[in-house]
Amino acid sequence: MAKYLNKVREMMNEKKVDAVIIKSKTMKKYLNTLTGSGCQLIILKDTGYIVLDGRYLEEAKQKEHDLKIHLIQDDMVTDTLNVLKQEGCRNVALENATTSVNVYKKYVSSDFEITLWEEEFGLLRICKEKEEIEKIQLAVDMADDIFEKVKHQIKIGMTEYEISALLQYYAISMGAQQMSFDTIVTSGTRTALPHGRPTDRKLKAHDPIMIDFGVQVNNYQSDMTRMLFIGSPSEKMVEIYNTVYEAQTKALAGIRAGITGMDADNIARDIITKHGYGEYFGHGLGHGIGIGDGCEYPFLNQNSSTILTENMIMSCEPGVYVPGVGGVRIEDDVLIKNGVGVALNHTSKELCILKEQ
Repeated sequence: MAKYLNKVREMMNEKKVDAVIIKSKTMKKYLNTLTGSGCQLIILKDTGYIVLDGRYLEEAKQKEHDLKIHLIQDDMVTDTLNVLKQEGCRNVALENATTSVNVYKKYVSSDFEITLWEEEFGLLRICKEKEEIEKIQLAVDMADDIFEKVKHQIKIGMTEYEISALLQYYAISMGAQQMSFDTIVTSGTRTALPHGRPTDRKLKAHDPIMIDFGVQVNNYQSDMTRMLFIGSPSEKMVEIYNTVYEAQTKALAGIRAGITGMDADNIARDIITKHGYGEYFGHGLGHGIGIGDGCEYPFLNQNSSTILTENMIMSCEPGVYVPGVGGVRIEDDVLIKNGVGVALNHTSKELCILKEQ
């Protein structure tokens, strides 16, 4: 934890604040402290506190070694304000995403100078430490293994729900904490829904199947997408698949230190546009992979000026979605290592046709 506390303090020095208040589950996981809703962190330049209610006291005594434990006497906000006053703080940073208007007003009325941090927390986590990379690779390897197990059980008549359930079953049985996000399983023309959730639709011969999922292991996540076909796909779907395959593999090969997120996005977007499907690629090329409960930095899209650097990990996931026909997305998690992008996934991206059974 100490290493990551130091990273927070470096940001505090850069932004000239005396204290940072942390309530989000993502940042508490990052700092390896208790994540319950009744816990809040106060990070100061030379010390820090975990402010909590009685439900978490015994667990904190067992686990917490880097922060002082403050048991709430009044309420979370009042006790936090009292600690800040006792420590002589003046400039305080609050998490934008977890701070209500009411709480913000209480800090302002207590004569603190308040700034709201959002991007700052993303930038803290944007470059991964060695142990973080290892944890993400473990989550990626597990996702690869799960996909291979599930792939061989898919058959005509199975529902999208059943495929999703199998993914979750293997994830938990193999030691995952949970899925990284709500699993996406679509089939047939429903593959044109980029974030379609599974339904009771039954698989039919020649269906495309989109599977987008990830697992969380040791608080770190993976995220992968692969396409499967039951029996020979239509010529149109083969054309779309080949377009996305070319875009994904060339974009991955072009990801490297020194380019911007927009540069990476343009590699895939230009290929998809060249093949006549530009209007059907409606999202960015990728997003950061890490500990976040949502997407992390960096973002790879048409507006991203973020310069990619060593030890960033991101998804590379172009897609084409044609209403009434179907869609294709192919996704790997990519690490910038020795200046170039390296796919962490090992699952094949070649067009995969399952036997009709």
